[in-house]
Order: sequence, then C-alpha cells, then structure tokens
Amino acid sequence: MVSNYLLVEEPIRMASILEPSKPNFFRAMTKIIGTLGPNSRSIEVISGCLKAGMSVARFDFSWGDAEFHQETLENLKAAIKTTKKLCAVMLDTVGPELLIVNKSEHPITLEEDSFVILTPDQDKEATSNLLPINFSGLSKAVKKGDDIFIGQYLFTGKETTSVWLEVSEVKDEDVVCLIKNSAILAGPLYTLHVSQIRIDLPTFTDKDKEVISTWGLRNKIDFLSLSYARRAEDIRHAREFLSKLGDLNQTQIFAKIENVEGLVHFDEILQEADGIILARGNLGIDLPPEKVFLYQKEALYKCNIAGKPAIITRVVDSMTDNLRPTRAEATDVANAVLDGSDAILLGAETLRGLYPIETISTVGKICAEAEKVYNQDLYFKNTVKYVGEPMTHLESIASSAVRAAIKVKASVIICFTSSGRAARLIAKYRPTMPVLSVVIPRLKTNQLQWTFSGAFEARQSLIVRGLFPMLADPRHPAESASATNESVLKVALDHGKAIGLIKPHDRVVVCQKVGDASVVKIIELED
Repeated sequence: MVSNYLLVEEPIRMASILEPSKPNFFRAMTKIIGTLGPNSRSIEVISGCLKAGMSVARFDFSWGDAEFHQETLENLKAAIKTTKKLCAVMLDTVGPELLIVNKSEHPITLEEDSFVILTPDQDKEATSNLLPINFSGLSKAVKKGDDIFIGQYLFTGKETTSVWLEVSEVKDEDVVCLIKNSAILAGPLYTLHVSQIRIDLPTFTDKDKEVISTWGLRNKIDFLSLSYARRAEDIRHAREFLSKLGDLNQTQIFAKIENVEGLVHFDEILQEADGIILARGNLGIDLPPEKVFLYQKEALYKCNIAGKPAIITRVVDSMTDNLRPTRAEATDVANAVLDGSDAILLGAETLRGLYPIETISTVGKICAEAEKVYNQDLYFKNTVKYVGEPMTHLESIASSAVRAAIKVKASVIICFTSSGRAARLIAKYRPTMPVLSVVIPRLKTNQLQWTFSGAFEARQSLIVRGLFPMLADPRHPAESASATNESVLKVALDHGKAIGLIKPHDRVVVCQKVGDASVVKIIELED
C-alpha cells in the first residue's frame, strides 16, 4: 500500500505558507458533495453553495418526504439556471437503518450507570428508562457485553447528543442496557448502531425501491448512494432494479461502506460498484478508533488503482455550529486529499448547519492547498507500475496524455468523449491540471422519438477529482474524419479562454479520436 502522496520541496520558506493563494476558476480539483435540507434549500442558499464549489447535491431520504425533497430539487434547478453552474443529483437510500422511535419528540435524559430498556414495542412512549426501536430482531442479534451506540441523526459527535450502551441482559424481545455516559436525546430522529453485529434486514429495502421508482425516476437521478452495502450482491440487486426503470439504467451506484461486514467484502463490492463512499460516522463506531485511519488509506488506495471515485464523509462536524473547523478537522480534510479522495461529502454541516456556504468554501480552500503538495509524480509511477504491460489501448492513451501534459506544463487537458470513460481514465492518473471533458451527445431513438445522450455522462463527471464537464453541440461528430476538423476543439478552447483557464501562449494537450485512431496532440496557443 502506498498512500499520503505528500510532496514538500526543500528548502521551504515558512513565510511562504502565509502567501495568499492565486484565484482560480476551479476552486479545487477535489469535488464537494452537499446534503440539502432545512438550512440549505432556498434558491439563495443553494446558489451560494454552487458558487462556493458544490458540484453534487445529495438528497437523504432517511428523513423528509418526497414532496419536501421535490421542492428542494426545484430550487436547485432554479439555482443552476441562475448561477450557470452544473450540478449532479445523488439519492441516498435509507437501507437497514435502526431508529429510536420518539413520537412525542420530548427530550430524553439518560444518566450514566443507569439502565435503559430497548423494546420493539413502538406503541410505548420513549422515556429515560424505555426506548422503543423500529426492529424486532435486536434481542436475537445481541448478547451480554455487546456495545450499542445511539446518536442524533446526522449527529455532531458531541457526547451530549450521543450515548454508548452496554448490553446487560436480554429479556424476551427486550434488551436491557447499562448507560455508559450521560446524554440528552433531543429531537425525533436517533439512529442506533450495534458494533460489529449483523442486522438481519435487507440492504435494499422496499421503501428504497418505492422512492427510487417514483422520485428518483421522475428526476432522473445521476447517482444512487446505497447505504449499508455489505456484499457485492447488494450492488447487483440495486443495478438490476435500476435497469428496469428507463433512464435510470444510466444511474451510477456508489456503495456506502458503513460497517465491518462491508469492509470485509470491500474488494468484491469495489468490483461491482461505480464508486465508494467511506461513511466514517457508522464505520468509526464499528471499528476501533486506532484502525480508522488505516482503513481509510487502504480503501482510498484500492479505489484509486481501480480508477473508481472514492468519497470521504464526516470531516468538519464542528462547522455545523461554528464558522471555522477545528485544527484536527482541517488536517483531516487535507489528509483525505493526500490519501487520494475524489470528493468530500458534507452531511449535517450543510443540511442543518448554520453556515452551509462558508463550510463548502472552507473545505474547498483546504482541498486546493493540499492539492498543491500532492506528489503526482510518485502517484503516476505507482499507478503505471500497478497497471502493468501490456496496457489496454485506452489506458495507454490516457496515461500518455497525462505524461505529455506534465512534461510540457500544459494548462489543461481536453478530452473528447461520448461515454465519459476516456476522461475518467485520464483523471485516474491524477494530472496536476484540470481535465476538460467535452461530452459529445449521441442520437438515440426508441422508434417513437429521437433523444440525445450526454447529459448523464456530463453530470456524472462532477464527482471525479480533476474532471470538469462541458456538453458539446450535438451537431458536431464525436469523431473527426480528419485531423483538420477542429470545430469542436475551437469551441472547447474558447470556453477555456472565457473562464480564464487558458491564456495566450499556453500549451494544451488534446485527446480525441480521428477516424479509427485515438490521438494525443499538443497545441501551443498564439495571441
């Protein structure tokens, strides 16, 4: 395992660290996913989030109904039009989530060294001595001495809003627990997590299927975040379901690893999924604290080598209530970038946090600083070595484009693609400059009407580190009949100039198809 590609050139002037960063059209190569909710659903706030660097909007169906999320999505669409910033949509499933049922929503005080009973009888009222849960099989799954964690949904990590329990006794369907720390549970939604215990519930629930086949289908979601993915079969089951839902057969599935069972089957899950989300909230409970960093580095390395996007969660929890992250959180974000993360996922910080726009902006700035000291040369050599020889044709073209761009110090790589695969392969080699993915639409028909592909492919690159999409005019062909047909290229170059990415005398590396051949060429721009 090779990780933490940190490059610090000696000697370094410590004062230079304080020099302000140069402004850039793309704030960072690392992408930011924002969870939209009560504090981030107005057109004004969403517009601010997009301008600050959010490229994927996450809709979490663990709370809120379809109507609420639809209103938020309509505001997102309006914000996209206003800001002219492209944004993808991610639907996060509920999965086999265990919840404390507090119908009264009155605060519940739990005292250290007292006992509390967890019962499947949801008709009973939640009190300091009795907590109803939404699962009848807990008594069969746990034994004396097992640890149980209860936390506020999208909790902040503060001990006052979360509590550790130790199973003391099992009585029929009830579980008697010793309270390990004092806490006040305030609010309707509290999740329950049993450390390293398999809960016998399906990963892909009927509720998830209903939401996807209605809300998801109507809104043509770009990504499905499959919560509590435990085996490769979970991904195959979800993909089979999506394949029968029209346009959703193009939706990418990201496996959300949240427990030890998912960790144990990580390799087979990675092979089936389009990407991985390391849900460090629940996983941080399931794993011993001293093992979390090791898992993160190993998992990100495996994703990088496979060329599949990896996403890290739970990085700046304190910004839910504060304008600045802690020192540890700022370092954590930087280490996630250096370890190879494609994107940072913000949950409570944007969903119900006081400063959603400032949080996205701060995380983006930290990512940009970390990217400056990312040892791309070492990473490139290790990736090429791992891929081995003979390379596939497309892999060879992608790695050659990145190598050429670095050698000539190109300002950007322009890649023409229809499926997005070529652009993703280029991004796999982590070039130090942005990759402008020019998606050329394809004409399709179902014998009743004509449609163009390309919108899905463009939006789905918004989750890949260093990849920035541009949807080309469908009248331009995906392949040039000759090397002189530069109309699409001119549009891409003009776009790069307009946003300040390309300047006079810059060098640009272009990856495109000419006839049956794939070509990498270097262009030096004139005034």
